Amino acid sequence: MLNQTSVTEFLLLGITDIRALQPYLFVLFLAIYAVSVVGNGAVLTLVISDPRLHLPMYFFLGNLSCLDICYSTVTLPKMLENFFSTHKAISFLGCISQLHFFHFLGTTESLLLAVMAFDRFVAICRPLHYSVVMNYQLCTQMAVTVWTIGFFHALLHSIMTSRLNFCRSNQIQHFFCDVKPLLELACGNTELNQWLLNTVTGTIATGPFFLTLVSYFYIIISLFSKCHSCSALHKALSTCASHFTVVILFYVPVLYTYTRPASRSAMQQDLVTAIMYSAVTPVLNPLIYTLRNKDVKGALSTVLRRRGDLNKSRALLRHK
Repeated sequence: MLNQTSVTEFLLLGITDIRALQPYLFVLFLAIYAVSVVGNGAVLTLVISDPRLHLPMYFFLGNLSCLDICYSTVTLPKMLENFFSTHKAISFLGCISQLHFFHFLGTTESLLLAVMAFDRFVAICRPLHYSVVMNYQLCTQMAVTVWTIGFFHALLHSIMTSRLNFCRSNQIQHFFCDVKPLLELACGNTELNQWLLNTVTGTIATGPFFLTLVSYFYIIISLFSKCHSCSALHKALSTCASHFTVVILFYVPVLYTYTRPASRSAMQQDLVTAIMYSAVTPVLNPLIYTLRNKDVKGALSTVLRRRGDLNKSRALLRHK
């Protein structure tokens, strides 16, 4: 069945229509995007290049950094372009593609954070079996599984949304194409789309979050039963603090957005929360992991030291 939409393009109205704020917002989000790409790119490079980080925890961290680079790239470049564009248009195909990749990467990150919590659970609660359980084959299989589930979940939304008939306004009250704003513009029956969004997406958002909380519940119980000193308990808890911080920063805005019914009055709130999980969280992730993780900080300092020594050597050669 062919798509019967009468709309060939959409207009992304963005964050604000106040022209005086556009240059400042452009600089702000350009800086956010640059820090996100550079920070996550640095973490990904360290995980790949440093043999000390060739462990399950950092394998998943590398996946997270790759996801965050792509996640920011799906929405922020188009937002930056629209700050200085008078038309702010995106083609129908471009809009559906953006929707697909946004949900693909978001779903994958949601599932990946649950997998990372399971990794910490095995490391702390089953330390003697860690190397056997979290072997290379299982880690690869879990990574491939979460990426595959994310892709097909997003494909479901992109196909079902593309089949809707858009005969109303083509102005999207958002800075990127998402399911909820598009459903506001659709004509005809959207009950199935709403059901998919509330039930399937809601389950994918709440399910991994619940599993993550369960993992940390058992981790905390295990730590309190094993650690007999406050310093040992603090040291053990600090190994999980980075991941749990990332979980809260990602899941809270997502759950707030996708577990509530769609309504026009909630669009502005959704806009703010979307900025949080699509722009701010990818920037904070590498900072959280590098500032709180000794292995990552050690690998980063080694790379910077080597680069400094290399620059000194080149300078000496030029002087000679």
